[in-house]
Amino acid sequence: MTEFLDQDLTGSRFEHVSLRDSAFTKVRFTDSTLHAVDFSGALVHGAMFLGTRLRGVELVGVRISGELRDVVVNGVDIAPLVDAELNRRTPERAKMRPDDPDGFREAWALLERRWDETVARARTFPEDALHVGVDGEWSFIQTLRHLNFAGAAWVGRMVRGVVSPWHPLDLPWDEAPGWDDIPWDREARPSLDEVLAVRRDRQEMVRDVVESLTADQLASEVTRTEPGWPQEEGFPLKTCLRIVLNEEWEHRLYAERDLTALTEEK
Repeated sequence: MTEFLDQDLTGSRFEHVSLRDSAFTKVRFTDSTLHAVDFSGALVHGAMFLGTRLRGVELVGVRISGELRDVVVNGVDIAPLVDAELNRRTPERAKMRPDDPDGFREAWALLERRWDETVARARTFPEDALHVGVDGEWSFIQTLRHLNFAGAAWVGRMVRGVVSPWHPLDLPWDEAPGWDDIPWDREARPSLDEVLAVRRDRQEMVRDVVESLTADQLASEVTRTEPGWPQEEGFPLKTCLRIVLNEEWEHRLYAERDLTALTEEK
């Protein structure tokens, strides 16, 4: 198999070329033109399609999971339609975009209750099963490790100002660029209780922030320019908290989905 590693192929031309069964990792297709290409059976994970235009395409049997904003299909912005349908199916989801302190307190309390239920369900599985990823996704324990990372990043660092709030078991997202001072051991196999011990600390941190949250704080901005991640200037504090709510909500759904898949495999 031919390998292209750490090469700049900017401006290259591929015509009547088969790349079937190829793997592309951290590859830039920015401003590329793809004409009469075949993506049948392709798996695209962790990709960015900002400003992408798809014309004359056939989308049949396609499954898309991700953030949708200003997604226009045949002249119709489908993002609000999808959002409304998801809220109709699960009305609690609408609570994950609060605008006032009480709304954030209600949303976080709801998330903690739902996660308690999911963790209780996970405890009915053998520990080894909680290290199994379904369809290439994170395992249950890896999902918890990622949520610990998200809480540390957006509340510990951005809101509370702790420059390096990390625990060795924290897990960034797979496509992250990598940082010298942030732990990232995807293959670690800690026990569920080890990860939950960190998680309880992170949940308490977020709870303390939202319980004391005021309208003035919610309207404020935060800046963190020290080495590490996130690095943001004038970033809305409200957005930091909303990111954590969204991460907690979506990843619990993924965890429940995968626990169901593991049950069906028994």
